[in-house]
Formats: sequence, structure tokens, C-alpha cells
Amino acid sequence: MFIDQAEIQLKAGDGGNGIVAFRRETYVPDGGPSGGDGGKGGDIIFEADANLRTLMDFRYKRKYEAERGEDGKNKNCFGRQGKDLIVKVPCGTLIKNKNTEKIMADLTRDGQRFLVAEGGHGGKGNARFKTSVRQAPNFATAGEKGYSVEVVLELKLIADVGLVGFPNVGKSTLLSVITDAQPKIANYHFTTLTPNLGVVQNQWGDSFVVADIPGVIEGAHQGVGLGLDFLRHIERTKVLVHVLDIAGIEGRNPLEDFQQLNNELKQYEIDLSDRPQIIAANKSDLISDPSIFDEFIDTMKSDGYPVVLISAATGNGIDELLKEVSHLLKKTEEKEAEQTKMEAATAEDESSRKVIRFSDQEDTKRFNAFKKNNVYYVEGEMVRKLIYSLNMDSMDALFHFYRVLQKNGVIKELKKLGIQEGDTVNIMDVEFDFVENPE
Repeated sequence: MFIDQAEIQLKAGDGGNGIVAFRRETYVPDGGPSGGDGGKGGDIIFEADANLRTLMDFRYKRKYEAERGEDGKNKNCFGRQGKDLIVKVPCGTLIKNKNTEKIMADLTRDGQRFLVAEGGHGGKGNARFKTSVRQAPNFATAGEKGYSVEVVLELKLIADVGLVGFPNVGKSTLLSVITDAQPKIANYHFTTLTPNLGVVQNQWGDSFVVADIPGVIEGAHQGVGLGLDFLRHIERTKVLVHVLDIAGIEGRNPLEDFQQLNNELKQYEIDLSDRPQIIAANKSDLISDPSIFDEFIDTMKSDGYPVVLISAATGNGIDELLKEVSHLLKKTEEKEAEQTKMEAATAEDESSRKVIRFSDQEDTKRFNAFKKNNVYYVEGEMVRKLIYSLNMDSMDALFHFYRVLQKNGVIKELKKLGIQEGDTVNIMDVEFDFVENPE
């Protein structure tokens, strides 16, 4: 079964907790703190794999979670880092944030990687907090939570050539003739419900990938019929072969069909009508009035479209069509190669497996302080991580908490708001009385 969309939940590994421990060995007086740091949680990384063709695996498994970091150990030993989770997807997979609909990554090359959810950093053991005036800190910090996100995976086929056309014009038959693909073929509309791929090896030694895209009807750009399921897969094709029923077997006008389908391509969210096109005038063996073709070819050539008269059923004109496709494909690839050279300074090397990071995970504002109903509130990722990482039952931890707030400008901001000794402060739903310099 061909699956080209999936929604999944991702949870990177939490960081391991730092621990409180003291070195106690025979003949070693005042050994001091020896609690180690927790290990970092595992990341979730997507990797494009050329051996995969659909998103079928994500239909049955919707939740992915990386390994948690190990807690710190005694004798200043760090906890083990959680293993990264590598999730493989087909080349051509688009990754979107489900909530914001922002495109996070577009994996088009085999081996290309993208870090979509970063694991939490490990907490610090009490050995980290030893100073000249605090010889035996009795607190440690908890590990950070791993990043969580819901993503939408959208597969857009990577093919050199796309076969487009209305239902029942012979696209599947043509694909079966020029490649080893075996699509379902029948004499009724919407026989093909999912895209089919095949590889062409022509007599001149050229090879390219062809995709038989499901038929389109009027209103496809708005989701009518197969709609967007059809149009999505044309986005990555370099050349379009527009298959038309030149004989008008079902009473259709091939010129009107061409104009209507191109109108659908043009109104799609990405204008697809400007892709290089070749007209494959199919079912030529059934033409009863040759003047129909003469009139059609004159109109198409005047608009700059090459036209090849073919019959997928008898094989007539197939070699000429493949020759035209190869020629147009080479011209298109040469043009793209020139554009790639211009962008080479910033483009990623194709052989690189460098991991791209998702910038949305960066915090844009560390904290926000405000006053409401005589209570001073402090919110933000920085204070959230801080307050949930400390054991507030420890006086050492409270002193450390105050110093971190002071260092990051929180105390200064509260004073600007007019806070006085004894006023109530609410930080992430934890309330306490403000004390100036508690140490």
C-alpha cells in the first residue's frame, strides 16, 4: 500500500539527574562532594533512505521516544548518554510542525539527516557546586526534559518525469510499455489511485525515473477528486509528459483537456504549469479523422509545446517520445546544474551526513516578569528549567536559586517593578516571599 502522509509524536530523551554524594574512604578525611552529572538524553534524528518508498511504517507506529540519559554516579562519574533515535524516511519527505505548520526540513538526498528533537541536558551533581566558601553543597540539579513535538510527514515523489493527464487517457499503459512497472490497468476512471514509479532505459543509453501520477479532474487544486494527493507529487518532477486522448474516444476535446489540466496546475499553491512539458498524443491508432490531429498539433506548436503522436497500445511513436523526453530532460538538468553552481557556496555537500538542527527549539526570550494583583510573576523557559531542577527543601539549593536569578537579571527586573521585602513572588506556580540577599 502506498502511504504518502503520516502524523507522529516525537519525544527526545530526558537528561539524567545529577546526584548528591560525598567521598568517604578510609584515611581520606573531608573527602568532599563527589556527585556526578547526569547523561544527556538521546536526540531524535530523521534520515533519508533511498531504499524506502512509502511512509507505511508510520501508519502502525505513531509515537517515537529516544532513550533517557542515565543519572549521575558517585566518585564524580557521569551518567551514560541516552542513545539517539534514528528514524528513516524515504527521500523526498517533507517534515512539518503539526501545530505551527512550519516546514522543519525537506530531506531529498540519500543519507541526509535532520535533528528534529533534541534530548535534554543532564543535571549537575553536587561536585559542580563546590566553592571556596561552600565546601559541602547538599544539592544537585535534575536533568532537563527532552524536546517534544508532533510532526506531519509528507512524501513527495522524486521522479525525473511525471505522466499527467485526465483519467483513462492511457498513462498507466504508457508506463507499463516504457518501464518494467506493472500498474493496474482497466477501462474505467480512477483505475490508478496512487502514484506508480518506473525506470526507463532507452536505446541511447539514457535512464530516468518516471512517475505515473493519478488522474486529475476539474477543481483538483482545491482538493476535488484525488486533488492534492495528485498534485503534490508533481512538485519535484523536472519534466511533465502530458498524455492526451487524441482520438477523443469518450467524446472529449484534447485541446480543451490540455487547457483545463494546465489551469489546475497553475492554480496549485506552487505554479506547476511552467514546468517543461511534452505532449504525448495517445490512442493515435484510433483516430478516425486525421484533421483532428493536424489542428491540435498546429495549436500546440504555436504555443511552444513539442507534440509526439503515439499509441501506447501498439507501441507506435514510443521511441520518438523517449528521445524527446531525454533531450528535454538533459536541457533542464543542465540549467539546474548551472543554478546549483551559483548556490554552491552555501549548499550542503551531497556526500555529507551533517545533522541539521531545528532552530525553533532555540528560546527567543529567557524570562518575562510582570505584576498582577500585588503578586510578582516570573515566567519563561530559563526559570522553568531552574525551578524544576532543584530540591527546594535544601537551603543550599535556595541560595543557589537566588544567585542564578540574580545573575540572569531576574532580581533586577523585579526591583524595577517595585518589589519589596516580603512581597509574594510566583515562579511557574511556585510561590514564596521575596527576601533581599537571603545568604
